[in-house]
Amino acid sequence: MFHVVLFEPEIPPNTGNIMRLCANTGCELHLVEPLGFSLDEKRLRRAGMDYRDISVVTNHRNWEECLQTICAKSPSTRVFACTTKGSQAHTKAVFQSGDIILMGPETRGLPLSI
Repeated sequence: MFHVVLFEPEIPPNTGNIMRLCANTGCELHLVEPLGFSLDEKRLRRAGMDYRDISVVTNHRNWEECLQTICAKSPSTRVFACTTKGSQAHTKAVFQSGDIILMGPETRGLPLSI
């Protein structure tokens, strides 16, 4: 399956929806800190975070740690960044098991360094 990586997510309901998607598809979810919310907040249950118990969710201190952790499991991992600045539509990509689908913060997107 895929690895879905949320780089510094800001909006709890968006993260909850993606967590639900990962739980239902067997994808692993990786959250790269800092998060724009606390995973301990009660309101996260309403945001769909109650799927955390049946999802594979890993928190990472930074992008480098996240990438290193995933690549240790699957060295041939490829990264597909979802961005408005991309040149290829997601419908044109040929995905493989183990690939990373990377999304940035909702209000600012992925930094150029990534």
